[in-house]
Order: sequence, then structure tokens, then C-alpha cells
Amino acid sequence: MPRILLLLPTSTYRAPDFVRAATRLGLEVVVGSDEMPVLMAQSEAESASERAMVVPLDEPELAADLIVALDDRRGVDAVVAVDDRGVLVAAAAGERLGFPHNSPDAVAATRDKAAMRRALGAAEVPQPAFVVIDDDNADLPDPADFPMPWVLKPVDKSGSQGVIRADDVDAARAAAARIRALCDGPLLVEQYVPGVEIAVEGLLDDGELTVLAVFDKPDPLEGPYFEETLYVTPSRLPAEALARAEIVTGGACAAIGLVEGPVHAELRVDGDRVHVIEVAARSIGGLCARTLRFGAGIALEELVLRHALGMPLDGLEREPGASGVMMLPIPAVGTLREVRGQDDARALHGVTGLEITIPRGRHVVPLPDGDRYLGFLFARGETPDAVEATLRKAHAMLVVEISGGDVA
Repeated sequence: MPRILLLLPTSTYRAPDFVRAATRLGLEVVVGSDEMPVLMAQSEAESASERAMVVPLDEPELAADLIVALDDRRGVDAVVAVDDRGVLVAAAAGERLGFPHNSPDAVAATRDKAAMRRALGAAEVPQPAFVVIDDDNADLPDPADFPMPWVLKPVDKSGSQGVIRADDVDAARAAAARIRALCDGPLLVEQYVPGVEIAVEGLLDDGELTVLAVFDKPDPLEGPYFEETLYVTPSRLPAEALARAEIVTGGACAAIGLVEGPVHAELRVDGDRVHVIEVAARSIGGLCARTLRFGAGIALEELVLRHALGMPLDGLEREPGASGVMMLPIPAVGTLREVRGQDDARALHGVTGLEITIPRGRHVVPLPDGDRYLGFLFARGETPDAVEATLRKAHAMLVVEISGGDVA
């Protein structure tokens, strides 16, 4: 039985889905997390210490030492990171153990937006013009030399956290101060790129990119904040635009140095122009992967595990029909009291699931200052238009009660 080490941060939404995929494949799972996980339902006779281990996800080389020691004791056939916090550890361990892997330098570039921009720029991959502000006291660019509007963002956050559009210098200064209150480190200042935004989900095998799905983002992402809500697939863009997006995504992966495993890219499409906004060395985040099924009901997580183990990848085509997810926004700062209307939303024709991922009584903060969504709403239908309409109708049925705070 192949043994796989899953790197599962305690904050991830995705642990159950990856464990479920591993069970379906008949794999022996060892969970590596920043705290001892309370997971796993394998043999009760097997001690918890043999099924789980603490892995310092923010210290890749130390984590790789522990994984190599695990391989020496028991043997490990693959190491898979389920989200951003584990990708550097997986790369370092893959390099040490001789697995097909992305280089640690390439993965590090996906975790540092400034490094990613420089790599893309060196390869002339189309992307927004950018300036890196390394020093807290450094001046912002001169709009005469670097035309506005701008998008300011921290170099090391994900999920739209700290991403703010500024149309004038005063707004840019306020945005920079707000971002620096969230995190330390350099800021990236990019020229705003117009157009519609899409997400490309792909799988790399020895440098060859297979596009698994392309998601439209029907809600305009024009700022001042860039909270993502709707993802719907298949994309409604023309075939020519999708072909250009695939070429640009492949070129971005090559420029960064990514060659193996899942990739998730965010692109802006404006007529004939396609710009790379972001590339991540992981599959789509949150619970959004539940929108995707391949072949005979194979989940995206199963494809990722199959690839990591060198297993056959037959049936990569997405199931027919359309599907989508709404990442439910947090409407205000305060304490979450209740989300009413859930039963009505779940009963709506076309809705396939609703997960509220923040428990009642928890303090909540909307993006761009917060780092999570209220939950996830899923739908399927015959067409992307039908799925989008279902998600919007179901979302309108939900009433979010938050006390002790202000609307963001």
C-alpha cells in the first residue's frame, strides 16, 4: 500500500477532502501539520504517532529533515501540500527524497509576489507593470512616471488579503498604511489592468501543462477591494481567448520554473491581451475544488494524489455540464451570531452544497483586512448562466447576523 504524507496546516479547509481522496485510492496516509492533527480514522490499533506528525511548515529545511527521517523509518512514496503553507516544505522534501518536484526556488517565487513579478518580467510574460517598495519609509512611485490607477498589495499574502486599488496619491498612501498595519515587509505597487478575470486550474507533468478547468469570475473585480465571490466553469469566453490564456499560463509556469503538480493561475483578459495576476504552486483554494469532477466522478484532490504517486491519469476531462461556487463574503466587522436561510438555500434546485466554515460566536473581519470567507455555496446546472443564477438566488436567501461591529 503506497504511503503518502499530506501536509495539512491546522487552518486549512481541505483536510477532509484530501483524506477522503486518499482513502478512495487505498493509500496509507500520514498527516503532517503545524500542530498534532485530530484526524484519521485508519486502524485504531495503529498509534496516533504513526499516523500523524508535527511538521514546522514555516521552516522548510527543518521540516524536510523530519520527513527524510520518516522515510528512513517507514518509507514515504509522496509528499503533497494541500495549500500555500506547505508548498515550500513539499518542494524541499521532494528534492531530498528524489521525487518529481518543483525546485524550492521556483516555489518560493510563487510565495513572494515581487519575486514572481521579476521572474515573469525576465521572461517577458505579459503582466501588470510594477514597482516594489522595500522600505517602510520609501516613497511611492511618481504618478508622472508610473500612471495610475494602482493596485497595492503585500508580497506574501493570498486570497485578496491586503489588495487595494488606489486612483490617486492620497488613496495610495492610505492603502499603503492600511496594508502595513496588516503585515510587515515589502509592498508591491502594480498598474491596474482592466478586463475580466479568470482562474486557470492546471496540472504540470515534467513541464507540460494540462488545463483542467477555466473559471469565470462574473462579479467585476475593479476595486477598491478585490474580494472574490463567484467562480463558474466552463468559462464563457471565446475559444480564442481561452487558447491565449492557456499559452500565457504555460509560459508563466515555465518562467517561474514550475514543472510538476497542480497550479492555480489568475489572469486578466482584455480583448486580445492576457495578463498574469498570480500563479500558485497548488490547486484551487478553500473548498472550491468541490466544483470539479473528472471522468467517473473523480475529485480534483484525487488527481493531485494520483499525479504525485505516478499513477495513471486517465479521464482528465471535466464532467459535462456547468458548476460553480460562491465564496460567501463577510459583510461587517463583529461577532457572527447566525446565518439564517440556510435550509431554504440548500433546498433550491441546482444547489449541491452549502458550508458555513466560521462557527457562531467567532469574531469576523471582511477582506481586505480579514483572511477568510464566511463559507462556500455550490451549484450545478446545464449551463454556466444557470449556475450563476442559482448561486445568486441562493445567496440572496441567506441573512447574516453580525453584532458589535460596523459594516465594512
